Amino acid sequence: MIVTGRKMFCLCALLVLLMCANDADAHVGNKDVYQTVAVGPYKLFVTVRTPPVIPGVASVEVRSSGAAIRGITITPLPLTGEASKHPPTPDAMKSSSSDPAFLTGSLWIMASGSWQVRFNIDGAGGAATASIPVPAVATNVLRFQGPIRMILASLGFLLVLGAVGIVTAAVREARLVPGISADPACARRALIAGAAALVICTAAIYLSGKWWKVEASYYRGGIHRNSQLRTHLEGNRLDLLIGDPDPEVEGEWNAIENSHFLTDHGHLMHLYAIRWPEMDAVFHLHPVPSGKSGFSETLPAMPAGTYHLYADVVFQNGFPETETATLTVPAGMIGAALESEDASAAPQPISTGQLGPQFQLPDGYVMHWEKPAGLVANTPYSFVFHLIDPKGKPAADMQPYLGMPGHAAFVKYDGTAFAHTHPDGSAAMPAVMLANEASGQSMNGMDGMADGVMNMSMEPVSPTVAFPYGFPSSAAYRIFIQMKHGNTVETGVFDANVQ
Repeated sequence: MIVTGRKMFCLCALLVLLMCANDADAHVGNKDVYQTVAVGPYKLFVTVRTPPVIPGVASVEVRSSGAAIRGITITPLPLTGEASKHPPTPDAMKSSSSDPAFLTGSLWIMASGSWQVRFNIDGAGGAATASIPVPAVATNVLRFQGPIRMILASLGFLLVLGAVGIVTAAVREARLVPGISADPACARRALIAGAAALVICTAAIYLSGKWWKVEASYYRGGIHRNSQLRTHLEGNRLDLLIGDPDPEVEGEWNAIENSHFLTDHGHLMHLYAIRWPEMDAVFHLHPVPSGKSGFSETLPAMPAGTYHLYADVVFQNGFPETETATLTVPAGMIGAALESEDASAAPQPISTGQLGPQFQLPDGYVMHWEKPAGLVANTPYSFVFHLIDPKGKPAADMQPYLGMPGHAAFVKYDGTAFAHTHPDGSAAMPAVMLANEASGQSMNGMDGMADGVMNMSMEPVSPTVAFPYGFPSSAAYRIFIQMKHGNTVETGVFDANVQ
């Protein structure tokens, strides 16, 4: 990205003014990317903390296992387009002096959009390369803090006083012979010059303020906002449109065509419907395309009430979004049978107390969570879950669920945070494939995309699954885990208090 001198000055100024408060990627209220990488003999647990502003600096943390690593370099690249073919000079990650398997680094992200971080690994198993997609956008503006504002205002006031004093003294005394005092006429000219300097400085401050507001407004206008999700329920048929209202024609809707989305695990949309506020009913559904720009879903039998909808889609450039809406399901709605790839659960309401690490499933199976003793916000974890059969043994005849050993959704009690994740991590899988196809690598046994369906390795599916994730803030969360054995999709539900 080429930046002119004026643009660089504006960007530097905006870096002081602007900070991002919310994320706008595939997850609501989740800023960081947590991903596992298995390439060759190397295994990495990667955390990418996206910058608070764009342009801004992303921090990267790597926990290494598997073959010993001598060093890792990281490179930021757009996920698609011509610029993705011309990487800049990579930056070397630094190993911790106390733990050589833990490495840290930082990268500049210079524009909003769908990016990737490319890892070049050197170690005992030879050289290897892998990439992780990173959605990078600014989503909010944070004003100056009061103390900083007062300090800058005071310094500016002193600069103005200094400039006026210098001009006044120069006009009054610059041409005088040493030891001679200024006459009244000279003093009068000095006062006039000082007043003129004060007017000029005041005008410069005023015009600079106007410029600042224009630049800030321009930046604010470029803040990313997710598309809107419009719903229409007739009987048990739910119609969905993604887009935005037409600002010029009242009642018109600028819908996004379905061809703009990538298939993710065999579906263009993954829809979570969670009954609010008790979170005592959850459905993982897959609306199908309806026409050029819509989706439709024949709803299964659902308890009446208000549902929060979270619709995951991935755009053609690999950028993921989660569109949100609310839906009121009326009493007496006759639902259809649940589709084979859909899932549901009816846990106890959150008002009755938190669920423990053991969740009893309707068919006698049990899902168990190896719950850490203490959970801390913004800390990467590998959350491990086991599916146990009615005899107390690990479940047999395990099957991939939507191409993965399992799926998870982490939802904050107030609905402000939602993340649909996989055993590989929180990055959207089509974006992962785009990133690693460009580098000629495959990760975690994935061999590419065929008609939008992930080709899993032929290894048996384990009844144990782990999800890399970090809670974005201290609060209470409800976790929904889906695993499949035979033709049955099980949904376990767990609660977590995060400090």
